[in-house]
Amino acid sequence: MTTPPQGLRERKKQATRAALREAALRLAVERGPDNVRVEDIAEAAGVSPRTYNNYFASREQAIVSAVTADREAHIAARVAARPTDARLADAVTEAVIEQYTDTGERAHEALLLIINRPALRDAFLATTAEIESPLTTVITERLPGSGVHTARVLAASVAAAVRIALETWLRPANATQAHEGPMAGMLVVPSGSLSDHLHTALAPLAPAFDAAEQHTRP
Repeated sequence: MTTPPQGLRERKKQATRAALREAALRLAVERGPDNVRVEDIAEAAGVSPRTYNNYFASREQAIVSAVTADREAHIAARVAARPTDARLADAVTEAVIEQYTDTGERAHEALLLIINRPALRDAFLATTAEIESPLTTVITERLPGSGVHTARVLAASVAAAVRIALETWLRPANATQAHEGPMAGMLVVPSGSLSDHLHTALAPLAPAFDAAEQHTRP
């Protein structure tokens, strides 16, 4: 998957987005997320609230983006970088697990902030949908002739599996009923290994990936 060189305008946009998400996270850590306004984030990043709204729809989006920034693009890039004879299901699983578990101390601190606030947790889980578009592109390139429809279904399935893994990982300890979701206003303590949860959730997709690969072979 090739990435075209960025122009000055695009670099400025990326710099603005980075400044906003860094300001959002810093203020959330300092003051607590409930005490941070969009206007505060915009001022700290040196832009207007109107400019802020061009990048994020809420303060929750901006705070979470500081943790998940470009994760979906990195997943796609890791899959694209794997040898063409590597099993695609393995490439996708390894890329997802790497990007969701290889976090530094700062990201870990931010994640602890996110997972115990329902609005931030919801925004965090919603970011899994962003995996679909870049992964569709790389799957289409890896499986020529399979069609965009197949690639999109596979990519959307990966995004859904990741969300399910995260929901399982973040399920409150006292949510004992199978139908209870993890987003209730209860204290959340991540359970088990996130890597294991991701692997378990993605495993059922392997036959579909294998079938799509087999279909494209001469």
